[in-house]
Amino acid sequence: MLTDLNSIIQPVLDICNTLVPIMLAVVGAVGALWCILLGVKYAKADDPQEHEKAKKGLVNAIVGFVLIFILLIMLNIGTNVLTDWWSGYDI
Repeated sequence: MLTDLNSIIQPVLDICNTLVPIMLAVVGAVGALWCILLGVKYAKADDPQEHEKAKKGLVNAIVGFVLIFILLIMLNIGTNVLTDWWSGYDI
């Protein structure tokens, strides 16, 4: 039974191990570009209301991208921990 489950689990783990570094790179690139764009918008804001709105948007973007990074890293760590646990489990 364990070999049957390994044949199901292994392709999923291979996909996760392949996609997580790619997703980290994409999120990092998009996050950097988005923060630069919001930073320029913040710097060019003339009206105090626009200035505050751009500042709030920049802070929200930074918090969002940090959370995405943390979740992707936790996915990578969790996958490794679950793989180790599963390989040591005897059925």
